[in-house]
Amino acid sequence: MARNQNHDLINDPEGGIDRLLEIMRRLRDPETGCPWDIEQDFDSIAPYTIEEAYEVADAIARKDWPELEGELGDLLLQSVYHTAMGEEAGHFTFASVVRNISDKMVARHPHVFGDENRDKSADQQTADWEAIKAQERAGKAQRGTLEGVALGLPGMTRAVKLQKRLARVGFDWSETGSVLDKIVEEAGELVEARDTMDADAVEDEFGDLLFVMANLARHLGVDPETAVRRTNRKVEQRFGEIEKRLAALGKTPSQSNLDEMDALWNAVKADERSDATKG
Repeated sequence: MARNQNHDLINDPEGGIDRLLEIMRRLRDPETGCPWDIEQDFDSIAPYTIEEAYEVADAIARKDWPELEGELGDLLLQSVYHTAMGEEAGHFTFASVVRNISDKMVARHPHVFGDENRDKSADQQTADWEAIKAQERAGKAQRGTLEGVALGLPGMTRAVKLQKRLARVGFDWSETGSVLDKIVEEAGELVEARDTMDADAVEDEFGDLLFVMANLARHLGVDPETAVRRTNRKVEQRFGEIEKRLAALGKTPSQSNLDEMDALWNAVKADERSDATKG
């Protein structure tokens, strides 16, 4: 394609994915591209990819659909970035990545694209999905139960994935009561470590407690990352309201004290419950 044709595509608002791919090629051009983009590699871009995925989740949580549109574009750019670098290194191309995920979706949904009966529960479909994934791992010579769980996942998400793998081979509690008992046990060990051991031991016991908490989340059908993000938003909103109420009194948080702010916190919670009841 001639240079002017490339330029026409780059400036074509209806150019679709071909336009975005060409923009990335131009950004990465070693002679005429952007110096910053040229210097990047898989390792340097990976943190941005993770950040963009979280920003997508944040826009969804806030139900900000115009923002989500933009964030999805940012996340798509990350895929285009990685595939451009993969193509330059001879590893894969955007077309091969698209073909790979398309083949995978067809293979994992035989009840939609094949001859299997579609009349099954969501739980059965999930079990079938996991069985197909296990077959895929076997084909990649991943023999260990816990092999192949991505190291770059958030800690609690990875803990849940590890526990799902363990549950498939029967290494799991059968009901939540046993998990709650284990939480009490681990909390006791954390207290003991705090009182008698060094910082490394405290961190180790704290990690054990978090791992069991992730297991409880799985048993309850709760995604722990989603749950903690929800609590983070709640804390932000409530403390923002505390600051407003303090401002009405001519104060800032640093001019207040714990007792006053705790009382305001409880008042905000009571107002939230009242509003929920009215709604």
